[in-house]
Amino acid sequence: MAAQPQMLPPSLDDLAALGEAALERLRPAFGQFVGNVPIRVQDFADDETLQAMEIENPFELMGLYHGRTLADEVAGHGGLPAMIYLYRRPLLDYWCETAEPLDRVVRHVLIHEVGHHFGLSDDDMDRIEAATD
Repeated sequence: MAAQPQMLPPSLDDLAALGEAALERLRPAFGQFVGNVPIRVQDFADDETLQAMEIENPFELMGLYHGRTLADEVAGHGGLPAMIYLYRRPLLDYWCETAEPLDRVVRHVLIHEVGHHFGLSDDDMDRIEAATD
């Protein structure tokens, strides 16, 4: 009997690459909202973020858009630069539970993190997701 190759879960770098590819596909739909916002992948959100969002279970947060809004930038307000966080372990758990393709899971999270941050409606986000299928 031949040995099966060891299957490793996607790494932080693998998820970053999926996120960058998804964001590139989404740029026409989001235009001014995302510009050159970097994506950072961590296994989980840090304790400070979880506390601020009143989340007890770190597996409940798959992503977060953090930083200035477009209105802040137009008004010249300071603050942290924009960054999109993807949280690897919650994403992988969701992926395993649903068997949905991982690139679709990442794209969905990106659409909702950017959309919620900039005040898009659920209908707007649904249209963006349908247009990028």
